[in-house]
Amino acid sequence: MHPLAERIQNKDIRALAKAITMVENDHPEKLELLSDVFSIKNNAHYIGITGSPGAGKSSLVNRLITHVRNKGLTIAVIAVDPTSPFSGGALLGDRVRMNQHFTDPGVYIRSMATRGSLGGLARATKDAIRICDAYGFDVVLVETVGVGQSELDIMKVVDTTALVLTPNSGDVLQVFKAGIMEIADIFIINKADLPGVEKLKILLKDFMMITKKEEGHIPPIVTTISTDNVGVEEMWDHLKEHHTYLYNTDQGDQKRQEQFKLEVQELIREEMWRDVARFLDGFEKEYTIDQVKYKDPYLLAANWYEKWKQEGDK
Repeated sequence: MHPLAERIQNKDIRALAKAITMVENDHPEKLELLSDVFSIKNNAHYIGITGSPGAGKSSLVNRLITHVRNKGLTIAVIAVDPTSPFSGGALLGDRVRMNQHFTDPGVYIRSMATRGSLGGLARATKDAIRICDAYGFDVVLVETVGVGQSELDIMKVVDTTALVLTPNSGDVLQVFKAGIMEIADIFIINKADLPGVEKLKILLKDFMMITKKEEGHIPPIVTTISTDNVGVEEMWDHLKEHHTYLYNTDQGDQKRQEQFKLEVQELIREEMWRDVARFLDGFEKEYTIDQVKYKDPYLLAANWYEKWKQEGDK
């Protein structure tokens, strides 16, 4: 077993932090470490919180941390922030916003940069979730950078996805258009003390009647006011109900199998791209700027791809 994996199993918090840094930096020993980490996973509940900027996600997460700790459970929070254009690190730093939990040994908070990932979720996010699971946290929560078409990637890395909306925000139409609604396992209407809550509920119910035709889980709608700690317990109850559904029904099992298949495919694509990138680094040196300047990029790409395949057949 990799030494770091063994230390993580023994609840060494420094090893946990170091392992996440290794996967973020794509360390050569990453796959060996993750394979060992996977063998000691504890089946924590992976929860994703997504929603438009300004929806109050961080405040809601802050309240949820307190609620989970009051239940006697431990929790790791992975806050996926935009990437700094200068350092490549996380720009917002949710650890600052959740500093009241910083000294609690039952809480671990880690900010991670998107690093240009199209989904707003780096591949390292899934690996970090697994590492936190192996450490022994009961809940691993991922708060994402925002909502958009590419944010659909969150459904690939968590068990339960909670979509946070606010009444009269102007974002709801964009969410409908983007297709984000289909990934939600629970809808949370935060800032429910604002007008427009009932109208938003009707919109959500109408949407579910149109799209949720299959049998199985029907996403509940929960209203919260994170600043006053209203609705957090109900939200937690629904999150737990969905976790039970995943592990006790055929539909839930099918969803988990599909998620596993997507992860394997993503890992294969990642390894293939590494191979292609190494090949191109050497192959591009044969061409000067003048040689490729006026070439058809489509034909050139097809030509280089064929050469890469021939290289692999040798």
